[in-house]
Amino acid sequence: MVVAPESESLLTGPKGPRLRRWFAPARIGVYAVLLLATFFYLFPLYVMIATSLKDLDEIRAGNIFAWPERPSGAAWVRAWDERCTGLTCEGIKVGFWNSVKITVPTVALSVFLGSLCGYVLAMWRYRGASVWFGLLLFGMFIPPPVILYPLVYTVGLLRMVGTLQAVIIVNTILGIPFMALLFRNAFAALPQDLFRAARADGAGFWRIYWEVLLPLLKPVIAVALMLQVTAVWGDFMFSAVLAGVDNLPMTIQYHNIVSNVYGTREYNVDMAATILTAAVPLFVYFTCGRFFMRGVTSGLGTGR
Repeated sequence: MVVAPESESLLTGPKGPRLRRWFAPARIGVYAVLLLATFFYLFPLYVMIATSLKDLDEIRAGNIFAWPERPSGAAWVRAWDERCTGLTCEGIKVGFWNSVKITVPTVALSVFLGSLCGYVLAMWRYRGASVWFGLLLFGMFIPPPVILYPLVYTVGLLRMVGTLQAVIIVNTILGIPFMALLFRNAFAALPQDLFRAARADGAGFWRIYWEVLLPLLKPVIAVALMLQVTAVWGDFMFSAVLAGVDNLPMTIQYHNIVSNVYGTREYNVDMAATILTAAVPLFVYFTCGRFFMRGVTSGLGTGR
């Protein structure tokens, strides 16, 4: 069929660049709010970085917002390798490796077990599933200080007080309810035809979970990793009570540095220790941040 030139122009629509109103009030308002929020959140980070690169004489001059005249990384070296964090003066590096030993297995276990619980609750319905899901949610909203004494008593009965294993087990158990909620909604939002087709092809429980459904939830997995790394890395209360003096993580050693009231107050070292302590969660956010909104909104539209 031959199409006339007039009909072809009607089918393709108007051509040419789309007009953009760069100075529209709505656009100006959006960018103004974004710039204000960016300044609000990044300016304290700038102050910390600038202070950590100054020497004490320049800090005492009083211009806290100025960039250092003679930038130096000596405060970073001292915070990492030399600063006293209690009875020892080996810097914050010891606490860093303790935090790594706690965070890696805790995040891996809590995300895996939480995703498995969410998979079962969403795809393999059984009698009492709603009651079990409600109990998980109930446990998630119990304030941690309320259960501190029972936890310490139980860990004491198991003779695990003063070990990294106690901190790993407690943080893993506390992380499972929220991970189960997150993954349950994500699995429920997936098309049920995928699950039915996999079962019809003979796939079992683990194969459907590992090969069919879980690869579709990469944004949710990224969000789970971000949330758990932040929560476990920043844990203070359970680590202070259960880890013991030989296994103190980075957060407690950082607290010992900045709360020290004896001798000369080294603000540049304090700021360097602050940035070093927050470096791992920040790295995870910058690495997985592009998946954050996609993962958080997964499952919001499901009615199951």
